Amino acid sequence: MRIAPRSLKGTLLLVLTSWVLVSCLLVALLASLRYSEALTTNLRAQARNQANSLALQITDPILINDLVGVQKALTNHVQSHSLVEYAFVVRGGEVLAHTMEDGVPRGLVGANQPGGSREPSTRRVVSAAGDRDLLDIAQPVFEGKAGTLRLGLKRQALLAKMYQLWGEIGLLALAILLPAICGGVFFLRRTFKPLESLVAATRSMEGGDLDTRVRLRGKEEFASLGEAFNSMAQRLQDYSLQLQQQRDNLERMHHQLSTAYEVIRAVSAQTGLDSISSHLLDKLREILPCARMTLLLRSRDRNRLYRLTPEGAEILRDQELVARMESRLKGLSSLQLHKSRIFGPPLVDASFSQSSTQGIIPMEHGEDVLGVLVIACSEECGCDFREVDLVGLIIAHSSDSIFRAAAQEEEMEDLRSRLEGDPAYGLVVGRDPKMQKVYSLIEEVAPTDATVLIHGESGTGKELAARTIHDKSPRRENPFVVIDCSSFPETLIESELFGHEKGAFTGADSAKPGRFEQAHGGTVFLDEVGDIPMAVQVKLLRVLQSQKFERLGGRRTISVDMRVIAATNKDLLQEVRAGRFREDLYYRLEVVPIGLPPLRQRGNDIALLARRFADYYAASRNRKGLEISSQAMRLLLGYSWPGNVRELENTMEQAAIMARGDTIVPVDLPEKIHLSLQQQEQVEDRNIRSQERELLLQTLKECAWNKKQAARRLGIGRSTLYNKLKKYGLEN
Repeated sequence: MRIAPRSLKGTLLLVLTSWVLVSCLLVALLASLRYSEALTTNLRAQARNQANSLALQITDPILINDLVGVQKALTNHVQSHSLVEYAFVVRGGEVLAHTMEDGVPRGLVGANQPGGSREPSTRRVVSAAGDRDLLDIAQPVFEGKAGTLRLGLKRQALLAKMYQLWGEIGLLALAILLPAICGGVFFLRRTFKPLESLVAATRSMEGGDLDTRVRLRGKEEFASLGEAFNSMAQRLQDYSLQLQQQRDNLERMHHQLSTAYEVIRAVSAQTGLDSISSHLLDKLREILPCARMTLLLRSRDRNRLYRLTPEGAEILRDQELVARMESRLKGLSSLQLHKSRIFGPPLVDASFSQSSTQGIIPMEHGEDVLGVLVIACSEECGCDFREVDLVGLIIAHSSDSIFRAAAQEEEMEDLRSRLEGDPAYGLVVGRDPKMQKVYSLIEEVAPTDATVLIHGESGTGKELAARTIHDKSPRRENPFVVIDCSSFPETLIESELFGHEKGAFTGADSAKPGRFEQAHGGTVFLDEVGDIPMAVQVKLLRVLQSQKFERLGGRRTISVDMRVIAATNKDLLQEVRAGRFREDLYYRLEVVPIGLPPLRQRGNDIALLARRFADYYAASRNRKGLEISSQAMRLLLGYSWPGNVRELENTMEQAAIMARGDTIVPVDLPEKIHLSLQQQEQVEDRNIRSQERELLLQTLKECAWNKKQAARRLGIGRSTLYNKLKKYGLEN
C-alpha cells in the first residue's frame, strides 16, 4: 500500500517513527544520566571505603613515624587496586609518602582538603594535559592529627561503561524501530477503517473507564480487532491492579531498605558498645513495638557472649552460659514463636518470663548463626512480623560494628587495668604502649636461658632491662655481673672476661678469676658489646657456644653455667657489614632481640618519669614532694631528649636542687631546654612562612597575576592579599 507523505496514514507512520526515536533518545538520555550518577556514586563510595580502610591501616605507622611502612602500605594498595592512580600522605603541607614516580605535583597537594568537620572530601581532578580524569579523595588520618591520605581513582572506567551503554541502547533502539515501522504499516492497513471506534474507546479509557469495550462489525478481521482491543483492555485493567500491588510492595521495600540503611549507618557511627546497644534496640523497637527485647550474640571464638539491652551491653564469660547459648542456636534459621520461652534468665531479664510468647529472630552471618534477637511478646504487643526480614537485615549488618565495639571494649579494659596499676615493671618504669611490648617480651624470655640482645640509644635503660630479666628468671638468687666492654682497653678486656693465671703477663702476681667465673650460676651483662675487639670476639663466641674457656696463661678448661645478656647502642648489623663485628657472633647474641624506644617516642612517659625523679631527689634531700608547674611540664614534653631517660633524670636532679619552693618552674630547668624549644618554634615559623609564600606565588601564576581572582581563589580579601604580597616581597 502506497502512503502519500501528507496523508493521514503517512502522518501516523511518521509520528510513530518519530515517537519511537524520541522515546529511545529520552530513554537513552535518562538511562545515561541515571547510570552515570550510579557509577559516580559507586566510585565515590568505593573511594571512601578504600580511603577509610587505608587510613586505618597507616595510622599506626604514621604515629610511630614508620614512613617505610606507610610507603609499603600505599604501594601495595595501588598495586592491588587497578582503579587507583595514585596515593600519598600529606601532613602539615609535607608529603610523607607517595606512589608517583615523578613526585607529587605541587598543585595536586592543595587541590583537595578535608572538610571543616574533618570529614573526607572528594573532588574531580583533571591533568593539565587533559589526558587523565580522576576522582580525588582527601581522607583525614586519625582525625587529621596524623595528616591526610589522598587517593586518586580513574574515571576512565566510567566513560568506557557509558560508551558501552550508549552502544547497547543504540542497538536496542534500532531493534525496536524497525519492527515498529513494519508493524505500524501493517497496523494502519488493517485498522484504519475502525479507527474512530477505537479512538472513542481509547478516549473513554483515558478518562479512567477501564471497563470500556468495543464491538466492531463487518469483516472478520475487524471483529478480531475488536476482540483484541477488548482483550487488551481487560489485560490492561489486570495489569493496572498488579502494578498497583507492585507499587505498594516497592514502596514498602524502599521504606524498609531506607530504614535499614539509616539504622545501620547510625549504629556504625556509635563508638561504644553501650551506645550501640541502646541505639540499635531503640530503633528495633520502633519497627517491632515490643516492650522488651534482648540481642544475644556469641563471639566468633565461642568463648563469651554479648548481651545487648536498651539499658546497655554486657560481656558474659561464663562458659556454662556460652554452652547453653550454643545449644539454643542449633537449628535456628528463621523466625520462631515459642510458648515455652526457651531463652530464660540469666540469658535474658526475668521480665521475659511474664510474656505469653517468645519471638526469636536468628542473626545469620554467612551460613553461621551468631546470635538471636529475643522478643518478649505479649498479647497486646501488636508486632507486625512482616517486618522480620527488615529486622534480620539490620542486625546481620550491624554484627561487625557490635563485634568491633566489643573488641575495643575489652582492649580498653585491659589498657585501663594496666594504666591503673603500678607503672613500674621490675626496674623499668613506663606506661607507654611501646614499653608494654617490651614488658611482654621480658615476661616471655625471662624464664628461659636464651641469649638476649638489648639495643637502644644511650640512656634508654638497657642495664635496667637486663637486671629485670635476671630478677624475673630462675637465676635471680645468683650473681648478676655487669661488664662494660667500652671501659676496658683492648689489652685488659680479655683478662677481665676470662681471668688469668699467676705470671700470665707482667704484673700478674697471682691468679685471678674472670667475670665469667664470677657469674657462675647467674647472668652476665655485656654492656656496649659492639666495642669488643675482634680478637676477643672469637673467644667470646666459643664461650657462648660451649660455656667453656681457659684463663690467660692457663691450660685448664673451665666450665661455667651462665646466661648472657648483651646490650649496645650501635647498629650491629651495620657493624657486621663494615667488618668491625663478627657475623657469627652477631647471630649468636641476637637470639631474642629487645629494642628499647628512645624517650622522644615515649611521650606518655615523660611526665610520669619526671614526677618520679622529682619525688626521688626531693626525698634524698629530706624535702617534701616537689610539684612540677604546667609551664615547666610543657617544656619537658616539648624537648627531644637526645640523652633519653638518663638526661631526664639529670635534668630533674638539677631542677630539684635549683627549686626554691615546693614547685619546679621553668627557670629551674636547664637553659638547653629553653633554647631547644625556641629553635623548634623558629623552624616551624619559617616552614609556615615558606609554604604560605609558595602558595601565594603559585596561585598568582595560575591566575596570571590577577589579584582579584587570586584573592577569591584563596578565600581572602584583596586587602589581606596585598598585605601578604608586601610581606613576602611579591609586589610587581
